Amino acid sequence: MVQRVATDERPFETPSSDESGLGRDTPTDDPEPEAALVVPPDGGWGWMVVAASFMCNFIVDGILFCGGSLIKPIQTEFNVSDGQVAPVNSLLQGFYLLAGPFVSALANKYGFRVVTIIGSLISSAAFALSYFASSVEYLYLVYGIMGGIGFCMIYMPAVLTVGFYFERWRALATGLALCGSGVGTLVFAPLTAMVLENYGWRGTILVNGGCVLLCLVCGAMFRPIRPVRVTLADNPEEDNTSRRHEEAVEKLNSMLKLHNKLDSGIGMPEMQFASKVSPHTWMGVANNTRYPTAEEVFRGSNSHLTRRSSATAGTIKTHLCNKPLFIAVPVAEKDEQEDSNSNIDNAEPLIANSVKVVTRDSRPRRSHVDLVARPFYRDDIFFGGSLARLPQYTSRTSLGYHLAVTHVPTQVDTQEEQSGKCKLCPEAVRRALATMLDVSLFRSLTFNILAISGFFTMLGFFVPYMYVAQRAKDNGINKDTSILLVSAIGIANIVGRVACGLMSSMPKVSPLWLNNIALSAGGIATMISGLYYHDAYQFAYCAIFGLAVACFASLRSILVVEYIGLEQLTNCFGLFLLFQGLGAVLGAPIAGALMDMTHSYDISFYVSGGFLLFSAVICYPIDYISKWEKSRNKLASSPKV
Repeated sequence: MVQRVATDERPFETPSSDESGLGRDTPTDDPEPEAALVVPPDGGWGWMVVAASFMCNFIVDGILFCGGSLIKPIQTEFNVSDGQVAPVNSLLQGFYLLAGPFVSALANKYGFRVVTIIGSLISSAAFALSYFASSVEYLYLVYGIMGGIGFCMIYMPAVLTVGFYFERWRALATGLALCGSGVGTLVFAPLTAMVLENYGWRGTILVNGGCVLLCLVCGAMFRPIRPVRVTLADNPEEDNTSRRHEEAVEKLNSMLKLHNKLDSGIGMPEMQFASKVSPHTWMGVANNTRYPTAEEVFRGSNSHLTRRSSATAGTIKTHLCNKPLFIAVPVAEKDEQEDSNSNIDNAEPLIANSVKVVTRDSRPRRSHVDLVARPFYRDDIFFGGSLARLPQYTSRTSLGYHLAVTHVPTQVDTQEEQSGKCKLCPEAVRRALATMLDVSLFRSLTFNILAISGFFTMLGFFVPYMYVAQRAKDNGINKDTSILLVSAIGIANIVGRVACGLMSSMPKVSPLWLNNIALSAGGIATMISGLYYHDAYQFAYCAIFGLAVACFASLRSILVVEYIGLEQLTNCFGLFLLFQGLGAVLGAPIAGALMDMTHSYDISFYVSGGFLLFSAVICYPIDYISKWEKSRNKLASSPKV
């Protein structure tokens, strides 16, 4: 259904070239408002993309989570302490996250495929160069930092590109792709131990580098989706048809609204855009610089179109770039639809049951520049859950949703894309960085709590992966059994992601409480994991820990959308990656330093478990804090009498 919205009809403005280098995109009477949308095919080649993403996660996370096996041999060869050798792996784990905002900016300009291929080459080169390491400091720089950046260039596109191919099946497709992480941990734990025993740590790193090269093939499968052009109709004949279609849609809307009221007992909430500034802002200057959504552009353009057309923002036409013209029209009555379909050569569903794409005869194109569709100009790029959870999706047609979450490029961005010239820092890169590093979010107490929680979670996240097998072996557990403990975490991770996805889709299950309970259980289990060194006890601990970290990873985007909003999701995740990356860099060295001081694993696991427990405890009041914050903001924005 089409949701009527209240919106500011003032034309949006961007800084002039002499002020910020962004150019000015002010609507005039002549240009036709238009936008390029990426319409998920919901299948087809998308399932190949899921398979490629699965393999990328399988390889990258498998190597990452099983790297603890290399620590002891490296420590022995270079004769360094636990605290000194720990950064070798923690830097790899940390930069895998820390580089996220910068890798995302590159992907925004050059695409997921190119970035993944380059990342595969960088990681493989880093691992090959690590073979010649002469000190741990060399490994810090080459294996840790260089390899971590390369891993991030594989991980970020592999996770995000799946959402571009799926709408209805997004949660399922994303879940299948991310299961590669658990499967990789399951397989690489015994595989790494076997290669390490036969070829040493240098040979193991070299073999891992060869495995990473497979991501090059997977990255080549991340085929970009050709965008769809959306613009307002300006042909008088089309306007008459549009008005008839609009009347039919209004009748359909009234019936659907009545149906929703009967089902839920309440009406659909009205989406307000006038009081909400676009999150895509330039370096946090939200009041003066706006990057509007396609929906806001069309609605704000109505006053400019009334002199030449009676079409409204709901009357659109779309055509594939560089393809014959396509008209998107609401489905009319069945008889009319059948008569229409008999006169066309090709008809296929676009993105919703209420919209049909009909191929018409090719017509002369008006001279205007082709539009640009960037992945990080979408508000939902980091959302891996079901779109049915989003009111922005359920209150609109599918096409309306894509218009509402897609931000339009600036004129400078479009001109740079057309010119093909190479710039040191293109506008698409600057804008993505500005969006993902929006420091104005620190004014939100809810955001600060979630960011700090993520930092403390990552302080304790990688410690069990790195030390649980060696601790078990040092305390009398069979060598082969101790290796399988990391595999047990991987199995639990797979089960946890599936179970968490199912539970979070239930309306009565709170994602916040699910996250808090899981992290609390994982923290307490880590703290008491050293009480008994019996096989069953250690495997039980690994199962609980694997379930806990799976819930944390699965629910992050859902928590942001629920308590901060979909329009702030991209902004939040950029800063979250920095907080979590910093925690990952510091976590293992802290544990290693404690082992040097105490000559025991006990304190390290107590502290790591305490970090996980603390990250959960500070999130318990978020529900109340978020409500208080929203009421305060509403009161502050209300007009004063």
